[in-house]
Amino acid sequence: LAGTLTLPEGRGPWPAAILISGSGPQNRDEELLGHKPFLVIADYLTRKGIAVLRFDDRGVGTSEGDFQAATSADFATDVAAAVKFLRQRPDIRPAQVGLIGHSEGGLVAPMVAAEMPEVAFVVLLAGPGVNGEKVILHQSALINTAAGKPEAIMREQLKLSKGVFKILRKQGDKAKAGQAIRAYLEREIPKLSEVARADFEPLDQAIDGQLKQLNSPWMRFFLAHEPIPVLSKVRCPLLVLNGEKDLQVDPAQNIPPIEKALKKAKHKDYTIQVLPKLNHLFQHTETGSPSEYAKITETFSPEALELMAAWIGKRFK
Repeated sequence: LAGTLTLPEGRGPWPAAILISGSGPQNRDEELLGHKPFLVIADYLTRKGIAVLRFDDRGVGTSEGDFQAATSADFATDVAAAVKFLRQRPDIRPAQVGLIGHSEGGLVAPMVAAEMPEVAFVVLLAGPGVNGEKVILHQSALINTAAGKPEAIMREQLKLSKGVFKILRKQGDKAKAGQAIRAYLEREIPKLSEVARADFEPLDQAIDGQLKQLNSPWMRFFLAHEPIPVLSKVRCPLLVLNGEKDLQVDPAQNIPPIEKALKKAKHKDYTIQVLPKLNHLFQHTETGSPSEYAKITETFSPEALELMAAWIGKRFK
């Protein structure tokens, strides 16, 4: 794995944060749509006295490995290696190494912290509180509604997705699941209304694309993984931040189960905050739609940066 470690000016050793990227192949800056959110976060926190390690996902940039064969559980082992790496450095305080995970990174961070009591803190940026199947179905509905898609069309496509997810839940063998999904889509897509069917033309190509995306090791793990049992085992200080207008990981869906789990586990130090007018990337937004991400000039909101730095700084001066 290859990455960048930024250190504050002056004499250490320093507290440190490891940045964990969201879904899809990401470089160390989590670069997407003209933005580099991890570069902005690393720069800000380092200037506030917190060292930051950010790294290219396996198989991305100059990191070795096969991204396409990996699941969130594999990414957790990469983050665990980063924790061990930082704890061995003389310029880092070994007892003050924590994790900041965005989106899928907010799923991975608790997996690492639950198994490594030496992790000092966890920050979840739009981390999910329900399984991936629920996240995907809900985000599809929100994004399609924001885009003005007719409700009847959304109902048809939702039913189709639920059918595919049901096959993936029941069939553990990848080859057999692929065959079952192909047969299901070949049978059901032609039954859709003309407008709904337009999203799946040409049919063979659309089905190939669906299979490649949905029957992958990553997706199968993500759909089934329940984050709450893992989160309940995390004992270090925990900061949960979400954007009010996040259509991908909706706080209304994901915050209540997180808060309930932490209360039930009698977690001693957690903070949950939903920040107004912020989208999934923590940009100020009008609608929260992903179609706005590239158009917004802001990369990461100042108030979210200030909150993170102050929260970490209060615990690890």
